Order: sequence, then C-alpha cells, then structure tokens
Amino acid sequence: MSNLTLTAAQRLVEAEAAYHALLTGGQPVECRDSNGESVRYTPANASRLKAYIAEIKAEIAGIQSQLRRPIRPIWG
Repeated sequence: MSNLTLTAAQRLVEAEAAYHALLTGGQPVECRDSNGESVRYTPANASRLKAYIAEIKAEIAGIQSQLRRPIRPIWG
C-alpha cells in the first residue's frame, strides 16, 4: 500500500465531509476514491456520492467482521 492510498476510514471521513459541503454549499466537491483518483461531485449527482459513502461503510463493516473471531462456546 502506497502513501497515496487512503485507508477506508480516511476515505469515509473525506467523502462524508465532501457530501456535507455539497449539501450545504451547493458547490462541486472532489474526493479520492479507493484507487486514489479524484472524483468530482455536483449537486446533480449527490446521490452517487451518498452511494459511495455506503460502499465505504460496507467495506469497513466487512473488514471489521473479518477481524473478529467467531464465538466458540466452551463446555465443560
């Protein structure tokens, strides 16, 4: 992973801040995707940014569930 690649948590913070700025300011915003590419969002495609935020949250949830070990009862 290069220094230019953002973690899922960093991408989520950036995307949520961009979404907030887009809704409150109405000006186009940019944020980086998982490939490190800059994506420009406008009020007309705010739903795409919201969907991107949902994808990042799902990615984080998947990572967290993989880190948790299943509960195994001990009988005895």
